[in-house]
Amino acid sequence: MWLFVFFDLPVGTKKEMKAAARFRKDIMRDGFTMMQFSVYIRHCPSGENADVHQKRVNRVIPEKGQVSILMITDKQYGDIVNYWGAKEKPLGPAPQQLELF
Repeated sequence: MWLFVFFDLPVGTKKEMKAAARFRKDIMRDGFTMMQFSVYIRHCPSGENADVHQKRVNRVIPEKGQVSILMITDKQYGDIVNYWGAKEKPLGPAPQQLELF
């Protein structure tokens, strides 16, 4: 399961810039990594775990701006086609999941 966080936060004033920076730092502290500017992703081993992280993002959303959260399966994530310039580049390997039994 993958969580995508897309956001468009205002940065017109010093207070808004500080709120946007704090939001980015908070979600990175929760394990999200930057895919692009304003797009952060995180792998979650289960739907329940994804719900936990979604709620954590919900708690740190700034007062102004737009934040969208998308949850997709590993299969859907594997179907993403990435381009760097005109060349297609495959995704890196998926993170390993611990198996306890």
